[in-house]
Amino acid sequence: MNRGVYMDWNATAPLRAGALATMAAVLQEVGNPSSVHAFGRRARAWVDHARDAVAKLVGGRAALVTFTSGGTEANNLALHARQGRTLVVSAIEHESVLRPARIAGAQIARVGRNGEIDVAHLAYLIDKADRPAFVSVMLANNETGVIQPVAEIARIAKSKGALVHCDAVQAAGRVPVDISELGVDYLTLSAHKIGGPQGAGALVLAGDLPVEPLVQGGGQERNRRGGTENVAAIAGFGAAADEATQLGDNARIAILRDALEERLVGFGLPLTVFGRTAMRLPNTSCFASGTKTAETLVMALDLAGIAISAGSACSSGKVRPSHVISAMGFDAATAGSAIRVSLGWQNSQNDIDQFVGAWGRVQRIGLSAGPDTGLARGDADDARIPA
Repeated sequence: MNRGVYMDWNATAPLRAGALATMAAVLQEVGNPSSVHAFGRRARAWVDHARDAVAKLVGGRAALVTFTSGGTEANNLALHARQGRTLVVSAIEHESVLRPARIAGAQIARVGRNGEIDVAHLAYLIDKADRPAFVSVMLANNETGVIQPVAEIARIAKSKGALVHCDAVQAAGRVPVDISELGVDYLTLSAHKIGGPQGAGALVLAGDLPVEPLVQGGGQERNRRGGTENVAAIAGFGAAADEATQLGDNARIAILRDALEERLVGFGLPLTVFGRTAMRLPNTSCFASGTKTAETLVMALDLAGIAISAGSACSSGKVRPSHVISAMGFDAATAGSAIRVSLGWQNSQNDIDQFVGAWGRVQRIGLSAGPDTGLARGDADDARIPA
């Protein structure tokens, strides 16, 4: 059965075959990884292998990897480690950083029109703080794909006595990530962004740094996170991390993304591609036509069998104006019409063709792309798509 065209990989990636096979094998076993008998030792071995693989993905040490229930918990665990420091974050962070940051009265750094964090403004906020700072910045934005100057930020911040956390959830598996080269103290990962299962993540430390558990329990995860480990999900995370270290397919994906943007520009309609002049993830395109709301476009394309999103996935299931696009200085109408296409290893040129054809029909009739997702050459010509 045709399940449609999936172009929402930044929300979640399909489960890799290796991760699925590993999880199936683990689920057939029994044993608590904290138990000392043979069954427990086998469960512990799965966790240990995954810890090694996740550490390797980001150039870290296995002993400094703490498994969590996902990227959100890992981000919250990192911020919880600030221990009275002044929190400084950027205006384009994921809500799992922004929400606790606002509660903590954090200082919010500006971003430029191209989606990059204003490093000078962030440095100013660190300087004016009456206490040492704890800085949290993402490596790649989940909506625009813009890669942030984290190494530069970390260098400046640490010269001023700050600790630095980096949310690398979207970057891992798409661009090289090395915790030492970035110079950060804490780094967040999520399994389901790299083809692992939902419900598993990790906080990776650069050294012997303070971590105050959010979840108190039996001292699991080296006393950084209580509770029996989700062995199957962690093992699947490790299997996905093993595969994600190979970045070769990202060059092909970048070609697809660039071709998509060129063909959309070729329609001759108003189109803003956010962050196009900055370094971006190879798989991500965020744009606004200004002619229709994001909600209309997401629903119309869904009717055409194409899955995209308006910014980050929202737990309410509703489409909201993008706080990222607003922070970049665009007006409410533009922020409210921004959509995100994010690609992955299963996407092909045919998917791009189907998207462009559906986009043309949506723009032309203003109602729905219709149920037909097939694109003959005549369809493309009729939609005035450049060859």
